[in-house]
Amino acid sequence: MKKTILETREVVKIYESGNLVVKAVDGVSISVAAGEFVGLVGPSGSGKTTMLAMLAGLLNPSEGQLIIDGQRINQMNDVQRTRFRREKIGFTFQANNLVPYLTALENVELMLRLNKKNGRQGRKKARQLLARLGLEDRLNNLPSQLSGGQQQRVAIARALIHEPSVVLADEPTASLDTERANQVVGIFADLIHEQNKAGIMVTHDLRMCKFVDKVIQMVDGKVARVITDRATIDQLAGSSQFDAVSESLTQNPSQHQPLLIPHVPKWTAVAVGAD
Repeated sequence: MKKTILETREVVKIYESGNLVVKAVDGVSISVAAGEFVGLVGPSGSGKTTMLAMLAGLLNPSEGQLIIDGQRINQMNDVQRTRFRREKIGFTFQANNLVPYLTALENVELMLRLNKKNGRQGRKKARQLLARLGLEDRLNNLPSQLSGGQQQRVAIARALIHEPSVVLADEPTASLDTERANQVVGIFADLIHEQNKAGIMVTHDLRMCKFVDKVIQMVDGKVARVITDRATIDQLAGSSQFDAVSESLTQNPSQHQPLLIPHVPKWTAVAVGAD
């Protein structure tokens, strides 16, 4: 059994607005093992982006525990958490966030410099990783000289180059066409498996679930369903929405349990000081 790298225990995130308390994340407990790639899905407002921000150490939970590599990151102070995030967590974002005046190679090497690993071996590794991603002839190109898919591959290399324990991706295919989306997520999944990382991808595109090992569905800030069965994941990836899969599965109850059908998302709000 593979080692658990990332774990959350009854995590809650509460926002206060006037006399209202809004639960964006409500009692979420999940785990991701080394070499496991997880898809975090759900309708808008389900809490998945807030959950990803807490896993990245960008937000503190209001309640519960966030554990990465055996360390409780929500108990760290700001300095400790910043250092941990820099060393142990890799990110890819929907907007890439590449530095526009740095080349593809320099963008990747930037993470090595931040972690003081930019020696000869580090630079060699950066070149090899970009080559592995099919960018060996684009090392000296600026982001503006790269296609959307190429920019995402640079972002993937930057997220992995410093050997983090956890890699997080927020809607990495939102601006890509189907061919480039499949290429980017396929490579991302291969590298997570090869390098034995714990990976989580937030996505609205259920077709990308064909690359993951587990699907976690969130609805209204809670985990509604965890799917590990390969056949069910593949069926989900072949559908444009949860409803279609749910209908199919409920017609064959002997083979699968029906998926929960997402409904219009809503946050749980409780009036403060109300009678």
